[in-house]
Amino acid sequence: MFIQTESTPNPLTLKFIPGVPVLADGTAFFTDASAATGSPLALALFEIPEVRAVFLGGDFITVTRSEDSKWETLKPALLTTIMEHFVAGRKVSNATETKAVGTHDTEIEKQIRELIDSRVRPAVAMDGGDIIYRSFEDGIVKLELHGSCSGCPSSTMTLKNGIETMLKHYIPEVIAVEAVA
Repeated sequence: MFIQTESTPNPLTLKFIPGVPVLADGTAFFTDASAATGSPLALALFEIPEVRAVFLGGDFITVTRSEDSKWETLKPALLTTIMEHFVAGRKVSNATETKAVGTHDTEIEKQIRELIDSRVRPAVAMDGGDIIYRSFEDGIVKLELHGSCSGCPSSTMTLKNGIETMLKHYIPEVIAVEAVA
């Protein structure tokens, strides 16, 4: 098995592409081992002390390291853990991940979700991250950042100059975009 790696805009996060499906539907983001109990792969990665976050996408995994560690020493352990997991045929997740779909969304919220899902999420997935719509109140769109987007130095610029500008262009009711935890 050959696993490709790619850098991301977040210097503390590295993207791993195993060449096999990771999650069939949705995404999963874990910031510690206790939150990762439903994912044997994430749990295995958290056994490496320098791992601070794990993000699982459709065909990739991103890992965020501690600030005091270095990719040169951490990367081999991560590659080994990921390869052993897939070669052994272990499950990535014990539960099926479902996307949150707003059944009571207003027309504006439906438009926001559509723009986020069709234009934003595919772009940030290429960098090993994800952006999830959470709410729209009083003209403010609240988004949750996962994977390489979480804690990325350029995430504020992406939110303000990219996503906020695009949403304001298509949906005049949008005043601002904010990241939420």
